Amino acid sequence: MQFNKVEICGVNTSDLKLLSEEEKTELLIRSQAGDKSARDELVKGNLRLVLSVIQRFSNRGENLDDLFQVGCIGLIKAIDNFNTDMDVKFSTYAVPMVIGEIRRYLRDNNSVRVSRSMRDTAYRAMQIKERVMGEQGREPGVEEIAKELDIPKEDVVLALEAIAEPVSLYEAVYSDGGDTIYVMDQIGDNNDDSNWLDEILLREEIKNLSQREKRILTLRFMQGKTQMEVAQEVGISQAQVSRLEKCAMNKIKNH
Repeated sequence: MQFNKVEICGVNTSDLKLLSEEEKTELLIRSQAGDKSARDELVKGNLRLVLSVIQRFSNRGENLDDLFQVGCIGLIKAIDNFNTDMDVKFSTYAVPMVIGEIRRYLRDNNSVRVSRSMRDTAYRAMQIKERVMGEQGREPGVEEIAKELDIPKEDVVLALEAIAEPVSLYEAVYSDGGDTIYVMDQIGDNNDDSNWLDEILLREEIKNLSQREKRILTLRFMQGKTQMEVAQEVGISQAQVSRLEKCAMNKIKNH
């Protein structure tokens, strides 16, 4: 997507400012303290994030202007609910919020009807997810959601699956100057009986990586550093970090 050629909802993306993480943090603190100008600046500084996310829904036949406006609602919710005390990048928190808002819109306007009770269950489950992510910086597990709703965990799974659409784990949902967020980056680490085999296989494949590849993946996905930050710490270029990261991910994916 060429941002300098995109105009949507009257917004010329060539005029959009890119905010550093430090600027985002400062504006978030001011915004949550009631500074409306900081909130507006934060929204404008993250419109590219919204535009990047809605591209994955471009083949749905929906009006992109409508999706953009819905995505902005998700962005505003992320701004209002983000916990600046958590060691999580704002974009990592905001992307699933924007996606969730768009999916809710598409679900409510979907010609394939899901029962009202199931949609209500899914909606309440999504509200719990958003609240826990905002308060604790993590995604709650199915059992945790089911306990709060006082329903069987199977009902939660069925409801969420009914409104979900299949996506690839390696699908890019946001890219900020080479620092790409994939679907797999947004998946919670729920250690239950259903994924123990995948975890064992993943650990075995990681053992086969070189020390440099292991270190880069650790810095990127365990410590949440950007590719530029990893490059500075490891002592190589950002392009080399990107290449090594992609190579390591492909090794794991192919095996």
